[in-house]
Amino acid sequence: MLPIYFAPLEGVTDTIFRRVHHAHFTGVTKYYIPFVSPTKNMFFTSRELYAISPEGNEGVPVVPQIMAKDASLFLWCAQQLHDMGYTEVNLNIGCPSSTVTAKGKGSGMLRTPDVLAAFLDEIFGKSPLPVSVKTRIGYASPDEWPRILSVLSSYPIHELTIHPRTRSQMYTGTPYRECFDEAFNRLSCPLVYNGNLFTPEDCHSLIVACPDTAAIMLGRGLIGNPALAQSLNGGENLTLASLKRFHDDLLEAYLERGPENFALIRMHAIMKHMLSGFTDNEKPRKQFRKATRISDYIEIANRLFECHELTDNPHFLPDPSAIH
Repeated sequence: MLPIYFAPLEGVTDTIFRRVHHAHFTGVTKYYIPFVSPTKNMFFTSRELYAISPEGNEGVPVVPQIMAKDASLFLWCAQQLHDMGYTEVNLNIGCPSSTVTAKGKGSGMLRTPDVLAAFLDEIFGKSPLPVSVKTRIGYASPDEWPRILSVLSSYPIHELTIHPRTRSQMYTGTPYRECFDEAFNRLSCPLVYNGNLFTPEDCHSLIVACPDTAAIMLGRGLIGNPALAQSLNGGENLTLASLKRFHDDLLEAYLERGPENFALIRMHAIMKHMLSGFTDNEKPRKQFRKATRISDYIEIANRLFECHELTDNPHFLPDPSAIH
């Protein structure tokens, strides 16, 4: 099986999630830390320091990710990460969030390929660490991809992760697999595929279709089925018992870390993905949405694990109303 990377999902795959997941399941080669976004003041917030702290990530194979449009800020951040002992840094030019793109960051950088090229000139000329990149195929249209590929082909990218959707698609619609295929003809760096890999069948199909793929990156699929990487590598499939142990340890860790509302927000975000793997999940889904206290959440979760079973192939399912 190819190396499997855990995608960075802000608000979900935080330090606690990564640490607890790594303790419960095998199969993930790298966990990407959701981005830090350096400002002109050149200091990390307490939240960012907690996320990138080598002590907090001890024993977990992590790669920090930077979101920046100013090369000097990227380089400052890369130097700090180098001094912490990291051996790779990831540049995010794929985030589709409107609050990010409005600032010209993330996939907002794809709108101006010449500006992107000037930025890459500087960071690849001076970065103290190898730079991997995570990108989309365009801002508004896949027709932008050939120009973006032309820019990317000029740099010694450590690895390029491609989510073959445009920023406009967000996480809806069908990925443009042909754009991923096109990259093999234009780039010499290792290519990593990310996007709509929710089941073992999805992953095997991608590998058969694109045998030169260097690794696959799983995001929502690994939250919906946290044993997906493990089972792809020949380990135990997800069971109701293993999922409950993981869930309960996550909840306990979040309650130890912060106030109950913090734990509730985090567990809501995680359970939204996990529920797809349960039979007859519509009623508990509605109940979870209404839970505004952690005691309510715990009661509903206990009932879910006691009264429901996993499907034969538990996996994340996107909201049908979001598919077009």
